Amino acid sequence: MENSNDHYDSPWKEAIEHYFSEFMAFYFPNAYAEIDWSKEHVFLDQELRAVVQDAELGTRFVDRLVRVTELCGNESWIYIHVEVQGTKQSEFAERMFVYNYRIFDRYKRPVASLAVLADEHKLWKPTSYGFSVLGCRHTLEFPIAKLTDYEDKLEELLASDNAFGWITAAHILTQKTRTEDQERYNAKLRLLRILYDRHWDKQRVINLFNVIDWLMQLPEWLNSKVWQELETIEEKEKVQYITSVERIGIAKGIAKGRVEGRVEGESRLLKRLLERRFGPLPEWASERLRGAKEEELEGWSEAVLTAPTLEAVFGKTDLS
Repeated sequence: MENSNDHYDSPWKEAIEHYFSEFMAFYFPNAYAEIDWSKEHVFLDQELRAVVQDAELGTRFVDRLVRVTELCGNESWIYIHVEVQGTKQSEFAERMFVYNYRIFDRYKRPVASLAVLADEHKLWKPTSYGFSVLGCRHTLEFPIAKLTDYEDKLEELLASDNAFGWITAAHILTQKTRTEDQERYNAKLRLLRILYDRHWDKQRVINLFNVIDWLMQLPEWLNSKVWQELETIEEKEKVQYITSVERIGIAKGIAKGRVEGRVEGESRLLKRLLERRFGPLPEWASERLRGAKEEELEGWSEAVLTAPTLEAVFGKTDLS
C-alpha cells in the first residue's frame, strides 16, 4: 500500500531546532566552522513570519531563520530552507533569492541562505538565482545539501553519532519504502534498534523516536507490532525510555501536528484561490485565514466558487 500521507515538514522543523549545531556540522561543515558555538543561537520565528507573509512564492517547507555569532564576533542571520516535497519546484531558487534580500532589507542584517533538498530528483540542484540588465548584475549563490547524494552511504549514516546522520538515513529509508508496508516496518525496527544501541540520553531518544514515528507511518496493525517490539527492546536493554504516559503524549503530539500541517496546507491553497478570484487579499482576510479552523476552511473553500465578493466568502457584509 502506498503511504501517500507521508509528512516530512514538522519532524524536520523540530529536529533542526533541537539539534541545530549537529544540523550545521553534518550538512554545512564550512559554515559550522565559522560559527562561535559557545554563544547562544536564537530562532527568529516572528521575524521570518513578518518577511514571508506578504511574499508567498510557492509552497514553503521548514523555513527557519536563526541568529548566530561568528568566530570573528559578528552577529549573522542564517536563513534555512529545507525542501522536503517530492517534486522539484521551478520557483525554488527565486524564493531563496527573494527571502534573502527581503530579510536584509527589513532588518539590515547579512543573511546566509542554506538549503537542504530532500526531494527525489537526483539531478535537480539549484544553487543560484539572479539577473543581469543594462550592465547591472544581481545574483545570490547559496550552498545546498542534497539528500539523494547520501543514498549510497546508508551504512555510514547509520553508524554516525550525529543526529542528522540518523535522520538522513531515516528519510532515505522512508522514501525507499513508500509503497511497501512490510519493508517500512523492517526499516523502522532497524532504526529503532540502532537508536537504542547508541545509549543516548532519554530525551534525545524520545525526540528522535518522534521523528521516525512521524516519518515512517504504518497501518495500525503494524504500528502495534512496533510498540510490542519496542517493549521487548527496552526489557532487553533494561531501560525505559518511552513509558506508556510518554507514548500517549507522543501520539497526541503527532496527531495534533498532522492536523496542523493539513490545516496550514488548506489555508495556503484557499489563499491562492481567493487571490485568483479577487486579487491581493486585504489584511483582515489574511488574518482570518491564519486563525482559521479546519471546518471554517472547508466552508470558505466551497463558498469561493460561487460567492460574488470576497466578503461574501467569509459570510460578512461589512468588513474593513
